[in-house]
Amino acid sequence: MKFTLSWLKHHLDTEASLDEIAETLTDLGLEVEDISNPAERLRDFTIGFVNSAEKHPDADKLKVCQVQTDEGETQIICGAPNAREGITVVIAKPGTYVPGIDTTIGVGKIRGVESYGMMCSEREMELSEEHDGIIELPSGEVGQSFTDWLAENDPAKVDPVIEIAITPNRPDALGVRGIARDLAARGLGTMIPRDTGEVKGTFPCPITVTIDADTQDACPLFTGRLIRGVKNDPSPAWLQDSLRAIGLRPISFLVDVTNFFTYDRNRPLHVFDAAKVKGGLRIHQAQGGETLTGLDEKDYTFEPCMTVISDEAGPESIAGVMGGLPTGVTLETTDVFIEAAYFDPIRTALTGRALKINSDARYRFERGIDPAWTLEGLNHATRMILDHAGGEPSEVVVAGAVPETTRAYRLDTERCASLVGMDIPAETQRKTLEDLGFTLEGDMAHPPSWRPDILGEADLVEEIARIASLTKLKGRPMFRTQPGIPKPILTTNQIRERAARRATAARGLNECVSYSFIDREAALLFGGSDAARLENPISSEMSHMRPALLPGLLQAAARNQARGIADLALFEVGAAFHGGEPEEQHTLVTGIRIGRTGPKDIHGQSRPVDLFDAKADAEAVLASLGAPAKTQIFREAPDWWHPGRHGRICLGPKKTLAVFGELHPRVLQALDVKGPAVGFTIWPAEIPLPRNSSAARPALGASDLQAVERDFAFELDSQVEAATLLNAAQGADKALIEDVRLFDRFEGGNLGEGRKSLAITARLQPKNSTLTESEIEAVSQRIVEKVKKATGGTLRGQK
Repeated sequence: MKFTLSWLKHHLDTEASLDEIAETLTDLGLEVEDISNPAERLRDFTIGFVNSAEKHPDADKLKVCQVQTDEGETQIICGAPNAREGITVVIAKPGTYVPGIDTTIGVGKIRGVESYGMMCSEREMELSEEHDGIIELPSGEVGQSFTDWLAENDPAKVDPVIEIAITPNRPDALGVRGIARDLAARGLGTMIPRDTGEVKGTFPCPITVTIDADTQDACPLFTGRLIRGVKNDPSPAWLQDSLRAIGLRPISFLVDVTNFFTYDRNRPLHVFDAAKVKGGLRIHQAQGGETLTGLDEKDYTFEPCMTVISDEAGPESIAGVMGGLPTGVTLETTDVFIEAAYFDPIRTALTGRALKINSDARYRFERGIDPAWTLEGLNHATRMILDHAGGEPSEVVVAGAVPETTRAYRLDTERCASLVGMDIPAETQRKTLEDLGFTLEGDMAHPPSWRPDILGEADLVEEIARIASLTKLKGRPMFRTQPGIPKPILTTNQIRERAARRATAARGLNECVSYSFIDREAALLFGGSDAARLENPISSEMSHMRPALLPGLLQAAARNQARGIADLALFEVGAAFHGGEPEEQHTLVTGIRIGRTGPKDIHGQSRPVDLFDAKADAEAVLASLGAPAKTQIFREAPDWWHPGRHGRICLGPKKTLAVFGELHPRVLQALDVKGPAVGFTIWPAEIPLPRNSSAARPALGASDLQAVERDFAFELDSQVEAATLLNAAQGADKALIEDVRLFDRFEGGNLGEGRKSLAITARLQPKNSTLTESEIEAVSQRIVEKVKKATGGTLRGQK
């Protein structure tokens, strides 16, 4: 949003400086992005007087001028047709930057004659598009600063231009008067009344207006009137200067009026050449296939349900977006029909987006203009046209009614302190809202029609705090009901998530945050179903809620591999979904490793990752989450794991805490990942909570007695798992057997087909007295019996 300082002062009576205004605007939430001050750009230009002008000896169109400057008489070569003796001109001395031609003037030779500067035109100084000759000033002293002369004689030429950023919730600030209202509420000036009143019509409007019944929501209100006998000349200088300053090109007075009110009051208007309108105007929904040439001279084809304005000849305007070229006004227009309407923001946005039209009207209608100012805006535009272009107005034709915007919210002056921590007197709060246009009735506040963003009591507090200045906020400690250290507020799940992140990162894995949405094929690979399909996915690649974290990590790995990064260690802690209901989600901790691991320099070794790296990662994270030390490892994990290279870490056969292993090559191929890849997944919610919540450690149960170790080698069927053997041996005497571990595996030789040998060490730890040989033999015999019963295995060498 751009506006000039003088334009702002048309609505705001203030003595504040430009810097004060800019600082206050930013503090009010209307961030100043840029200030363009022509006086700064033109500060090096001075005034000179042409003492003589003679024809150049080697060029018919050039003149050698002797110009009086503040540094004495100097010679300047000039090709302007109006360069002559006795005129007052604007001089750019050597070293002066000329913005219009993006050049710094220097001393040079033109056709063999030296020139020590330049006499400038308005376009070269970016004052206008005038370039027929150099500037001729009606007054001015030699050596006077040109910006000082402009400030006295043509201040619009050095009017600073302010550009602010507008957030979508502040459509009222898309008009200069809305910006002035905020500044006045802050106390930086007072608002200047700009009421025109009703302009009475002298004859019935010959152009009728109707709104179809199915279009009432898209266009609740349409007003207009005919003005006949206007003279559509170029706009007055002040209007042209204002529009040029904000980057708009003056076209003709009638068109410039609509642009002026678009920026002045956030009130888009449209003007039809009444002589080109056939019959009455009808606002309706397009059937689809109709075409219209817009004012930008491009052809547009309408889709069904777009809102258009038509006459008997067909569509003449795209409602709320752009007018049509067939009924556009020209300099020959004498009868004009002015339109002031209110169009639905959503329908306007959809139409403009579909047709790829970005216009000032669409930008404002889709954010929400003031519907209550529709008829008044028509009167203001009528008065301005009558004052500058003459004519006779008709009566106003109205279709529809002003949309209902009345609403009220309770104003609790105590909430300002509780919500934003600012102590503002109740009287000040009420005055602030009144200055912003709110109507107060008791403890109820009615937002003005131009503030569609006010939707609750908290918004009232926000407005009060914004005007008071959030820079006045001071930190203050929160009130405590009880002294001392507060109780922990993190839940067990939150604590475990934080611990999982720290433990996994400590293992050298890098955390990822992937989308919770994945494509259908990836979801089905990891046990997903259409129960978790989205009704309105943002793309076909994000159609399903993820059933696991592995697909997101593997897709990230594939993207990294495509960029030449082969060694990867990634993890994520987040939610996965086993259905489409709110309660059908669970938290997972998942990590993957691909490529090689370990250092890659002369001080260390590097090797390919394997499933034991994933096992070590899983066990380390489980330990950090407080999982029991005694767990079992089983097979039968889901089919995205390699069938012979994975394991389930469990508390019993049915309670799975984690899965680790190598990912199935079929899955890697489907996701375009170059394997092998290993990984793990942990279910933190499955880890039982500790029975004792005390922070104290249990008593140390160390024994002074000598431990005894015995080795056993069992011959077994090759299909028997080592875990079954270890569990059986451990159960032979739980009180005496401290640990059982596998240390050897052998196949082949004289064992025969389908047989293998597993060797274990059992560590016996006595508690009360040293073990005797007979006690050791008894325990050993029980181990053999337990293993034989559980696995069918026998001691190697025995039959």
